[in-house]
Amino acid sequence: MLKPEVVRLLNEQINKEFYSAYLYMDMANYYADQSLNGFENWFFVQMQEERDHALLFRQYLLNNGESVILSEIAAPFKKYENFREPLVEALEHEQYVTASINAIYEEAYINKDFRTMQFLDWFIKEQGEEEKNADDNIKKFDLFAGDPKGLYMLDNELKARVYAAPSLVLE
Repeated sequence: MLKPEVVRLLNEQINKEFYSAYLYMDMANYYADQSLNGFENWFFVQMQEERDHALLFRQYLLNNGESVILSEIAAPFKKYENFREPLVEALEHEQYVTASINAIYEEAYINKDFRTMQFLDWFIKEQGEEEKNADDNIKKFDLFAGDPKGLYMLDNELKARVYAAPSLVLE
């Protein structure tokens, strides 16, 4: 049985992951409105990944005999002034999610909840990839997007991203 504080944090993480999906869908919508279909695609795939992360946390709680408590998902509130802003917001958001997962890991460690720590290992690795991808997008944008042809090529590169379901096996 999981400790109540760990359960509370895991339930909160479900909400944060669903909010992440909501945020990335909003970013995808912004780029769709700007006819940047590659950027739209990149964030739409990101939205799918975040949704799946929420479902993985849900399943972990259920597999451990715990109740899932859903809470309200806030609407994204940011209006973007330029194409770069959502990229920066995405990196900052991923850093926030990383800190949240690290806090759950810390609580699991304090409680000697090795099962939850093992479960979170995948997410810690995943967050490293998420932050790198978000940072890479900013760097590529800064390098290439000042030129309309460069922006077009970057948009086409981002259009090639495809969704892949997470490979985490839950027990």
